[in-house]
Amino acid sequence: MPAAILSLTLAAVALAVPTPARAEGRIRIAEQFGIVYLLLNVARDQQLIEKHGKAEGVDIKVEWLKLSGGSAVNDALLSGAVDIAGAGVGPLLTIWDRTYGKQNVKGVASLGNFPYYLVSNRPEVKTIADFTEKDRIAVPAVGVSVQSRVLQMASAALWGDAQYNKLDSISVALPHPDAAAAIISGGTEITGHFGNPPFQEQELAGNPRAHIVLDSYKVQGGPSSSTVLFATEKYRKENPKTYKAFQDALAEAARFVSEHPEQAADTYLRVADAKQDRKLLLSIITNPQVQFKTEPQNTFTLAKFMHRVGAIKHEPASWRDYFFDDAALANGS
Repeated sequence: MPAAILSLTLAAVALAVPTPARAEGRIRIAEQFGIVYLLLNVARDQQLIEKHGKAEGVDIKVEWLKLSGGSAVNDALLSGAVDIAGAGVGPLLTIWDRTYGKQNVKGVASLGNFPYYLVSNRPEVKTIADFTEKDRIAVPAVGVSVQSRVLQMASAALWGDAQYNKLDSISVALPHPDAAAAIISGGTEITGHFGNPPFQEQELAGNPRAHIVLDSYKVQGGPSSSTVLFATEKYRKENPKTYKAFQDALAEAARFVSEHPEQAADTYLRVADAKQDRKLLLSIITNPQVQFKTEPQNTFTLAKFMHRVGAIKHEPASWRDYFFDDAALANGS
């Protein structure tokens, strides 16, 4: 079954199932595609959440759901189908703004810093100004995903804030695996993909015409937390032991990846049922530009931009407004 259909099917099932009352000792986690979710893969493989739950005196039942796109993830969280949502900083800011003063969704932790590349298989496209109405740029969720928001930041810098969403009209929502396959095949239906690791690296290695048009780090002014985890205030308050066990599991997973990159690559291949080359994955994990850390970093630049162009109504004073106080127990930004 194609990834796009599978993701939509899972989303429909998740939203249709009646949601029982939440209780300490249960956690349902929504993740997406890519090695940016490696910390969750490690936690799942080594049953770290269950391990830290026992340390808190709780037997935790962990359930995993794979979706595609921040919109689907946000809908699943608000419907009560999941407790922890994994998506980009863009979807976090959107749902934080939407639930402000109500469900009060905030960030739990970062999954690390990763440069995201906008890749094109059309040699004529050197910058985003070279895309035409005939092009189609694949993103996880148009106008919502962190890739789409970074593209809007770049557009605003080039054409002005009034045209920040200029390229939304040629953007299409497509799961990363399907978009990568389209770029590698060299077809004309999808000519650009703003992806994430390892799909962007696959494209660059798999098609000699594929090249980087935009680097998220350059748009955002340096290393940035791209993918984050978030939850409702209600879940955090009603499940303190389970929530703490989850945070502790993430911290242990981050240490494991940093100390054992080869084993981490094997974990990703196994848990994600990934088809990528192991050497390629290892090069990503050990890339100095990639940092597996749970502290949020350099997210406020995007938050300020989204408020400035009216994408969110509430203006955050700092990153602490849209992350819980104990987010990664650390120094974020």
